[in-house]
Formats: sequence, structure tokens, C-alpha cells
Amino acid sequence: MLKSALKNFIRNTIITIPGHVSLDRVNVWFQDEARFGQQNTTSKIWAKKGSRPRLVKQQQFLSTHIFGAVCPATGQTEAIIAPYLSKDIMRQHLQLISDATPCGEHAVVIVDRASWYMGNVAEGIKNVSVIPLPPYSPELNTVEQVSRAWNVFRSDMANVKRMCFREWTNLITY
Repeated sequence: MLKSALKNFIRNTIITIPGHVSLDRVNVWFQDEARFGQQNTTSKIWAKKGSRPRLVKQQQFLSTHIFGAVCPATGQTEAIIAPYLSKDIMRQHLQLISDATPCGEHAVVIVDRASWYMGNVAEGIKNVSVIPLPPYSPELNTVEQVSRAWNVFRSDMANVKRMCFREWTNLITY
């Protein structure tokens, strides 16, 4: 089942690439977002039996989001830190990927099916195509492995290539 879905996914990816771009000028990127933050829960403290100690507890919820993308073929990475998730932030991230893509090349950005990726989010960005993964297949998105250690990870391009390269991203072989 996965093999068939993957084959269809690759076919649809190739069809999405503009006709004037040869497959050897296409780089596949994997993109995802991660939330980092704090959500407090009720806590307990040690106290003498029968006493009611007062405790100041932090009540707010604080978080930030990181949109990250890797290109396993080149080892390039792009990320943007944002206070919330939206299509506008996603467009900014796609523009970073576009700017990192050499002239005459094309970036295929593989994403999950979150609402801020869908629709016309890449409209107007000439050298980027956004391709959603098949439903319920997060294991195909290799950037999922790295969102917790982004800065250490992105500083070593050889490591990006080693961890994230998948043979099926080499579109020339299909």
C-alpha cells in the first residue's frame, strides 16, 4: 500500500514541476513546523499534614513556533521562528527557500497536510512548488527527526545529507 502511494506521490511531484525545468535542476526539500513552549500543569508541594501552604504558580502559556526545512541533496537548511502558525508565515518561509534556490533551479517542498500549507500558499513564488504528503504518512517527512535539535543539526551539512536523504528524492531515476 505504502509503495503504491509513494509511486503516485512521486508521479504527482514530477507532474507539478514546471515543464521547462529539467529534473536534474530540482531539489527536494522537507518542511515541517514545531512548537516549543510551556504549558503548566497543577503541581503539588510537600507540606506538613493539615497545613495549607500558599504557592505562587505561573499560569500563562508561552510558546513559539519554528518552521524548518532541509534539502537532503545539498545539506541546505532554512528556518523561521514565529509567534503563531499561519499561511503568511508559511509564505515567508517558502520565500526563504526560494531565495536559497540557485537561479535556474526549482525547489519542491514536501509538507504534511496542515491547513496553513494547503491552497495557494506558494502562489507568486516562481521557483517553488509545494507538494503535500499522502494522508497519514509522517514517516515520509524526514525533517520530523530534527526539529528538536535544529541549530546543532543545521550546522553540519554532511549530517543533513546523511540523515535526510532518501533515494526516491532523486527524481532523475524515475
